[in-house]
Amino acid sequence: MNDIRLISLDLDGTLFNNDGIVTDGCRRAIRNACNAGIIVIISTGRPLCGIPMEQIGDIGISYSITTNGSGIYDMRSRVCLYESGMEPELILPILEHLLSYDIYLDAFIGGKAYSPLSCFDVTKKLDLPPSILKYILTTRIRMEDITSFIRDNRLTVQKVTTYYYPLKDGTRRDRDAVLDYLNHIPELSCVSGGYNNLEFTRAGISKGNALRILSELLGIPIECTMAIGDTENDLSIIEAAGLGVAMGNATSDVRDAADIITASNEEDGVAKAIYSVI
Repeated sequence: MNDIRLISLDLDGTLFNNDGIVTDGCRRAIRNACNAGIIVIISTGRPLCGIPMEQIGDIGISYSITTNGSGIYDMRSRVCLYESGMEPELILPILEHLLSYDIYLDAFIGGKAYSPLSCFDVTKKLDLPPSILKYILTTRIRMEDITSFIRDNRLTVQKVTTYYYPLKDGTRRDRDAVLDYLNHIPELSCVSGGYNNLEFTRAGISKGNALRILSELLGIPIECTMAIGDTENDLSIIEAAGLGVAMGNATSDVRDAADIITASNEEDGVAKAIYSVI
């Protein structure tokens, strides 16, 4: 077994159970890892504002890889250590096109989450778990004109996330069209973070590359890291880490890429994986 010095944890579907809670068992395991001298970090598709400090603020989490790797933060100081976003010239034509579809859309900027008011009604049609829907509805800043906000303030966008509602024939409204559109833009990297969503960043951005950057900043060999996740946006970090761990509830591609498979997020899979290396 590798000498693990850093453990990276995805949030939704991994550290969080299906109710969006970090169980007492996982909290104890993280504290025990920190007490053993291991750095524990979050690696998530969420922005900084979407990481619930009321749940993780007292268990020793040191750093967070956010928005699929486009922002890395020191969780103690809230200082951004690394950022690579999409500049207005790239993102504005894309947003204008996407807003012509009947979809829900978020833009993550500087650690905050912004959503067009025009997308609000779509949330009533989404078939998301209650914990995810609550997270979306309570953490977004609603914007009348998000494109003008980005253009006028010369803002870079860390990530955009889109959600799609189901139709009677089993397909998702506009998802195939959006995926085809995004896949034809070479400047973007597009993955799914679960729940049939699509999320994109600047090309070359990934959780795996962010883990390499943070490991180098901390002086930790990548071989001495462990990463745990469950969906497509975790593939790169599971492949990059010295020890890649798939949750028991992970998608098949994540399970195939992992070195080991732990229990599900409903069975304290994170805790079981941590105890296997400390």
